[in-house]
Amino acid sequence: MSFTAQDVMALRNKTGLGMMDCKKALAENGGDPAKAEEWLRAQRKGKMDARTERATGEGRIAISVAGDRAAMVEIRTETDFTANTDAFVQMADAVAQMALTLPEGAFDSATPEMTRRIDDVRLTTGENVNLARGIVMTGGGFGHYLHFNGKRAAIVQVDGAAPADLLKGICQHIVFHDPRGIDEKDIDAADLARIRSEGMEEARASGKPAQIAEKIAEGKVRKFLEESTLLNQKYVLDESKAVREVLPKGVTIRRFVRYTLGA
Repeated sequence: MSFTAQDVMALRNKTGLGMMDCKKALAENGGDPAKAEEWLRAQRKGKMDARTERATGEGRIAISVAGDRAAMVEIRTETDFTANTDAFVQMADAVAQMALTLPEGAFDSATPEMTRRIDDVRLTTGENVNLARGIVMTGGGFGHYLHFNGKRAAIVQVDGAAPADLLKGICQHIVFHDPRGIDEKDIDAADLARIRSEGMEEARASGKPAQIAEKIAEGKVRKFLEESTLLNQKYVLDESKAVREVLPKGVTIRRFVRYTLGA
């Protein structure tokens, strides 16, 4: 089968590879564009598989929400330049959308469909690109926020009806304040006991009577919870209120997940 310059250009546009590579692929496969694409993929992937140990310190987070399902993924690569290309951003978004079909829970391996999409970027950039982690959440409603650089993101899962802009704001809060849990029930009892004990000892050492020492210790626990739990933190968009105070009546936060690239 013969092929034309237009065929070479079409293959180049589809794969992002050089004209000479595309021309060789068509020549090796009798001018068949589908076979030539697979041949290129196999040739390039073989070279890239030998580079999987190369460090991937950059990348991007992507989120997809559809109905009562939400997914977040972290895709890693070698350079910030590649992570900021349109092709990489589109690939990450596509992988997040594919993740919506997976069972609920965390995952760290790509499906064949995801792998093929990721390999498209690996093949054209020559960089080591991989899925670092992902999570699928189901049920209730969702808010989400992706920071402008794609390196930090959050999803919040709620029961009840809440405005989308409020849920986005709460996710912005989660990204910037990194709460340890939703409320005191999510904090290890041993941590609270330690903070309470340290407060008691500090107060006693300064000569405070037992009754005052107990109040000081409880105050330290309360301050810790106000600083480290989502519902008790001051809302990032209105610090005159705690997050619990901006939630509409009947809305409860079921869960939140926060990603920071590489963390």
